[in-house]
Amino acid sequence: MDNGSYYRARSAYTAEPMFNGLNTPIPPGDAELATQTLHEECSYRFQAFSANDAVTLGLSLRKRFRASSRHAKGKGLVLSVQTVAGHTLFACTVGDLGGMSGAGDVSLDSWACLEGMIAVVRRTGHSSYYVEKGMSAMGKTPKQMGIQDGYRINGGAFPIWLENAPCCPIAIVACYSGSSQDDHHLVVSAVRDYLKKMMRDSTMPPPSAPSMTMPTPVPPTGNRESTAWVVEPAAAGLQREPEYREDYHDEH
Repeated sequence: MDNGSYYRARSAYTAEPMFNGLNTPIPPGDAELATQTLHEECSYRFQAFSANDAVTLGLSLRKRFRASSRHAKGKGLVLSVQTVAGHTLFACTVGDLGGMSGAGDVSLDSWACLEGMIAVVRRTGHSSYYVEKGMSAMGKTPKQMGIQDGYRINGGAFPIWLENAPCCPIAIVACYSGSSQDDHHLVVSAVRDYLKKMMRDSTMPPPSAPSMTMPTPVPPTGNRESTAWVVEPAAAGLQREPEYREDYHDEH
């Protein structure tokens, strides 16, 4: 076999594993997903993030999940937006804790899982999905990474970064419905679309202010310079007071 045939055969061999027997692309591996998630963290950053932004983002997440097929099938969701210091800016539940039969869309354990995911972001500075896929790609366990008690390695918690503050995230947005991948994609798509909306709003021209009439220049008279102009005072037409006379006291 000549060199050309060898490299063509090798190329065909290396390209084959990308497809299965049905010619369907194989899903990306954990390393690729971790790299993609890290790119999302670097790309989706805010110029500013206020409490109003947290409420708007949280309501957007709630609306998106309620319109999803997973919610139509009976799935519930808990979500929270917190500062990195732990102050809650927004939190809500989509679903019920339980009915007469004791079954519900969410449970009290859902909030414990959510807080564990938020703790992962607060500990590492990365999204919980990145930590999950990164650990899987390296073949590490939470115990080996020192992430055990009080932490939940599950996708769905995402850091809120500011563009001009690369030291640490300012807030964390997280949701939990039991699906690591779906929860992560829900949060990331909501953050991405909200940033796009903020960018569109910032590029819109401000409302035009009412036109103000500029004062009419007074033509130069007397000793005024030809380039000088002033606005005549409102009392210009009033009679001037008599000038003070130094000889007034002498005469009286």
